[in-house]
This record gives sequence, structure tokens and C-alpha cells, in this order.
Amino acid sequence: MSEAAERLAEVRANIANAAQRAQRPAGDIQLIAVSKTHDMQAIRPLIAAGQRHFGENRVQEAAAKWPDLRAETPDVVLHLIGQLQSNKAGEAVGLFDAIHSVDRSSLIQAIARACEKTGKRPQLFIQVNIGDEEQKGGCATGDLPALLAEANDAGLAIDGLMAIPPADIEPAPYFALLDELAERHGLRLRSMGMSSDYETAVMLGATHVRVGTALFGSRR
Repeated sequence: MSEAAERLAEVRANIANAAQRAQRPAGDIQLIAVSKTHDMQAIRPLIAAGQRHFGENRVQEAAAKWPDLRAETPDVVLHLIGQLQSNKAGEAVGLFDAIHSVDRSSLIQAIARACEKTGKRPQLFIQVNIGDEEQKGGCATGDLPALLAEANDAGLAIDGLMAIPPADIEPAPYFALLDELAERHGLRLRSMGMSSDYETAVMLGATHVRVGTALFGSRR
């Protein structure tokens, strides 16, 4: 096995073990390989090993890499997991299959216009600022109901919630809160968990885990 295949197999095994402990089907959890800052040469071995879902932080970086990679492997699914500027919404809707960082009214309106114009309907997650951190993206927990209502009025289907817990703090309570919020609002998907805590996230309801370092090694 290649090094990439070994890393992928290890992460998938960890997800399956965590799912088993939580009495969940491992197939309910989607592994997103976070390929931000990694070039095509680093990404191709993971594609060759069978990974199909990838996450990028920036529209411009993704646009430089993924058209060629998707020409080689058309069934790749691309997720935008970083902050999105409203003026980039049209490009994002055209490029990504899922957007995890919907977090404000202006972005909802921009995405709705882009969807109407292009006919594309990416899977959408509202990002919640689960730790109430000033420097972090995401809507405030208290603003979530209004944002969901606005998305509905704009004709957008919101499929789930996304969150990034505060760094260097036990993430479990934050994962549990996001799971509870999703349940309360009838949303089936929870995008939470990264390389350091994805197993905990799986045990607390994650449907999408965003793993970079454990698959690619340290960021360049």
C-alpha cells in the first residue's frame, strides 16, 4: 500500500470503530479529506486509494486545482469548508457540490441568486459559531432559527449544521450541542470533527468529518 492508502485506511478504520461504539452504521459518516494548501501531486494518491470527498477553504485555490483533477476523476465530490464572501457565491455554487459555511443573510441571498442563475443546488450547511468566538465565522446560536427561516423563504434547502469548536478545549460538549441544535431544527446532517477529534465527533452524531493532517501530513 502507498503511504496515502495506509493513512486513509487508518482513518476509515478509526471512524468505523467510533461508529461501532456509538452503535451507528459506519456508512452514515462521510469522510472529507481536507486538501487545502495541498497541490494536485499530493491529492492524486488519495484519489487513487479510493477517496472521493475533498474539502477546500478558498474558492480561488479550488478553482486552480479541481477542474483538472475532476477531468481525471469525474465522481469526485467537492466541499467548501472555509468562509465564503458573498461576491464569490456564484463561483462557489458553480464549483462546489456542498457549502458548509453559510452563516449570514447576505450570503443566503447571494447563494439563492446563484442557484437560480445556474440551476445548480449544492448541499448547504449553516455554520454555527458554537463557542461564541469573535474571530471565528458562523452565526450565533440564537440567530440560527431566523437564518433557517430566511433560507427557506429564499428557496434554499438547508441540509445540516457545521461547527468548529474552540481550540485546546474538550470538544465533546460543543459536538453534543451542535447535534442537539440539528435535531431541534429537523436537520439530518452534522459537519463536525477534524484530525484531532473526529472519533469523538462520530460518537456524538457527526455525519461529515473534515480530516486533513491525518490524511496528508502536516500542512505546508
